[in-house]
Order: sequence, then C-alpha cells, then structure tokens
Amino acid sequence: MSEDIKQLLLKFQRNEITEHYVYSRLARLAKGNNKSVLQHIANDEKRHYQMLKEYTGEEVKQSKSLIFKYSVLAKVFGVTFGIKLMEKGEELAHEAYNKIGNKIPMMEVLMADEHKHEKELIDLIKEEKLDYMGSVVLGLNDALVELTGALAGFSFALQNNKLVALAGLITGISASLSMAASEYLSKKHEGEDNAFRASVYTGIAYIFTVLFLVFPFLIMSDYRLSLSWSLINAVIIIFIFTYFNSVVKELRFKKLFWEMFAISMGVAFISFLIGSVLKVWFGVDV
Repeated sequence: MSEDIKQLLLKFQRNEITEHYVYSRLARLAKGNNKSVLQHIANDEKRHYQMLKEYTGEEVKQSKSLIFKYSVLAKVFGVTFGIKLMEKGEELAHEAYNKIGNKIPMMEVLMADEHKHEKELIDLIKEEKLDYMGSVVLGLNDALVELTGALAGFSFALQNNKLVALAGLITGISASLSMAASEYLSKKHEGEDNAFRASVYTGIAYIFTVLFLVFPFLIMSDYRLSLSWSLINAVIIIFIFTYFNSVVKELRFKKLFWEMFAISMGVAFISFLIGSVLKVWFGVDV
C-alpha cells in the first residue's frame, strides 16, 4: 500500500468513526422508529471504521469539532437536515473511493453500502418539521414578499420610524392571523387531520419573519438605515431558509436563493416607488 493511499484511508477512517458518534448522539435524542434507524446507521459506521482499520492497522480518533457541529445543527434544524448535510459533505470522499476502489476490493463493498444502505435508512426517518415544511414555506414566503414591500412603501411615505414600525406590526400580525386561518381552512377542506397544526406553523413562521423585519425600525431613528437593515434581515432569512430547503430536499441552492431574492427585493423596490409617488400625489408630510 502506497503512503498516499494509506493517508486517504486514514482520512476516511476518521470520517467513519466521527459519523458513528454523531449518529449515536442523534439516536439518544430520537424516539420510536427514528431511534432504531439512527442507531442502525451508527452501527454501520462503526463497522466501516473497523473494516478500514484492518487495512491501515492504526487507530484514529474522531473529530470532536465535527461531532459538535452536526449535533448542534441537527438539534436546531432537525435530524434530517443534520444527516443530509453530513452525507452531502461526503461527495468528495465518494469520488476518492472510486479512485482507489479497484486497488482495494473492500472499498467497493464499503462504497456500495454508503450509497444504498444508508440512503434507504435515512429515507425512513420521519420528522414533524419536514411534514409541515409546506406550511412554513407559505408563512415565510408570504411574509417576506408582503412585509419587505410594505415596509419599503411605509418608509418613504411616512419617513417616521415609529409610524413605520406601528404600521408594519399591525399589517404583519393581521396578515399572519389571516394566513394561518386560510391555511387551516385549506387543509380542513382537503380533509387533512393536521389542519390546526399546519396553520400554527404557518402563523409562527409569518410572525417570526414580521418581527425580524420590523425590529430595525424599533431601535433606530433614521428610516433609510432601518429599511436597509430590514432588507439585510430579509436576505438572511432567504439565505437560511433556502439553504435548509436545498439540503433537505436535495435541490440547487443558487436557483432557489436568487429566485426568492429577486421576488422579495423586486416587490420592495416597486413598493418604494409606489410609496414615493403616493407621498407626492397626496401631499403627505408626517
């Protein structure tokens, strides 16, 4: 075995034992079927580590920083997100597996296991966060589009942070209740049993977005700076949400991000123009 191949195997060996500890931690936090699925994956990772150890003849320690990273992300964004992000990070390792698989037969078996067995197990995991993702999307999308536009229009029409914050909160909270009610009626009409919970997820996502966007107007005095900060907050929400969605649903991040960015910022710009025109048209001077 050449030194280059050995170092590559040691790197994979470290990944496998690290993932063993990550899945073991997640299994301890999970319940029901998820617990058994995660423990199964953890056991497989340990087996992979032992297979690699037979070739390298060396013990390798786990990466504590990666264990902490993936454990925290899984707690915040859900088990599926943490797992898929971890598996996404293995794409380069899979390419390397292909390079040395013909030199070490065991690697082909290990590679097939990584691709097939774990994928099937991960698809078995059920999470409430994912079941209601559609409702969260509805709340976030509507709040981003409506509130960025409304705050831009209010800012240049009123030019007073307190009034803009008041108008934004009234508009946002009223819209969140209306959206939650619409989601409830829609799900109920479709005969779904989770109509109430879906409406709660929609309302919470909407209100969170409203508060995050209005916050700058509550602590600053210059409406232009407040609007700029609010738009930055909108971009942050878009980034986090699209990244989450792209990882969990295995979609293209850039396409999702720029699509949502263009819609939200486009509506904000049009609303800014409307607010400026209406201010002059009605001769409003607050």
